[in-house]
Amino acid sequence: MASFNRQSANKISIISTVIDAVMAFRRGRRKSGLLLLVAAALSSRVPGIGTAVSLFLRLVRRLR
Repeated sequence: MASFNRQSANKISIISTVIDAVMAFRRGRRKSGLLLLVAAALSSRVPGIGTAVSLFLRLVRRLR
């Protein structure tokens, strides 16, 4: 059975941020997509930044 550790969680966070970026590009939100791609790239150095950026963008869209 595979164990779930910090490294696995970080990889899942990066993948989910990339998926969010692809969805943003498909919806015509280029700036959001680019921001999410940058956050995904930085996630290997700063764990959790991709998730934080994704949540921030969703909050901003909700408040508009």
